[in-house]
Amino acid sequence: MADVGIFGAIALIPFVIKVFLGMLSDKVNLFGLGHRKPYIILGLLIQALCLVFVPFIDPADDYWLFVAIAFILQLGMALYDTCTDGLALDTTPVDEQGTIQGFMVGGRAAGVVITASILGWLAQEVSWTAVFWLLGALTLIPLPFVISLQEEERDAGEKFEWSAFSAFKDKQIIALAAAGFLFFLVIAGTNQNVNPFLETEYGISLRMAGFYTTIWGLGVVLGGMLGGQLIDRIGQKKSTRIALFFSFVSILILAVIPNPGFAWPIVFIFGLSYGTYQTVYFALAMHYTEKKIAASMFSIFMAVTNIGQGLGFAVAGGFANIPAVGFRWAFVILALVNLVALPLLPIVFRQNDKN
Repeated sequence: MADVGIFGAIALIPFVIKVFLGMLSDKVNLFGLGHRKPYIILGLLIQALCLVFVPFIDPADDYWLFVAIAFILQLGMALYDTCTDGLALDTTPVDEQGTIQGFMVGGRAAGVVITASILGWLAQEVSWTAVFWLLGALTLIPLPFVISLQEEERDAGEKFEWSAFSAFKDKQIIALAAAGFLFFLVIAGTNQNVNPFLETEYGISLRMAGFYTTIWGLGVVLGGMLGGQLIDRIGQKKSTRIALFFSFVSILILAVIPNPGFAWPIVFIFGLSYGTYQTVYFALAMHYTEKKIAASMFSIFMAVTNIGQGLGFAVAGGFANIPAVGFRWAFVILALVNLVALPLLPIVFRQNDKN
């Protein structure tokens, strides 16, 4: 388990340093091909090649080689992930930011739901080589779309400037980052506790837990679509308050699940609120990101949410393990933490009254 822990920590380093990858993309037009397109292609190719070679490495015999391949693979993933966000920021009109984030949140959730079942079956019935090679093949699917992209020359007002990082001194930006930290602390911590709660309280099997996760994932997909439509149609301020209230109510309902049968619609509703919450925040982050440092600034917003998720895992698990609290009261506490974000919203929207 110590080796597994070291492996996990090293493999995640690229996502800790992805802000520097964003800076590279913002600043350097690679080979004159663009600020996003060549980096996305490079990242996809790195990931695909690593996935092809992974099955030939035995982690037990070549542990550090396996760690190195995982690190390089994650570096490729972090590169195309950051630059895809940058491309979305460069090209998406303001009135479509909710829609594009709805696609991104829904797409991630759909990918998890679909591939989790397929890969599990492949690993058990065929081989792990088939798993990794399928992932490698899936990695290459976006390449034709990326290659066909034509990046436009940047306007003078959108060229990289170090001075643009002064945006992080703005109270609006600080408040938005703090709200994102709280949002993701709450939803990630809650999500972590759902299946363990059902397993502990009602003795559901691991297989049944997988079905609940699937229902949750379908809710996230629809929530991404709902969040995107909300923010594009009724504006940022109203949609953020609706998403916060929706999250608050859905988490409270989790605390009063009376039996496994009632858990199905409740878990779906929580998935719906999870997807809505994520989409609304990501669209807000897009709106407030400075164009001159688009990929860099957005990756910092994402880093804050990742820290929130990590703390959420610890807080939710810690409360659930206290006998006097348990899972149900942990859900109540997390729902109430949602309300801490309310005083931040007037600061976030102080110069954005039209929304």
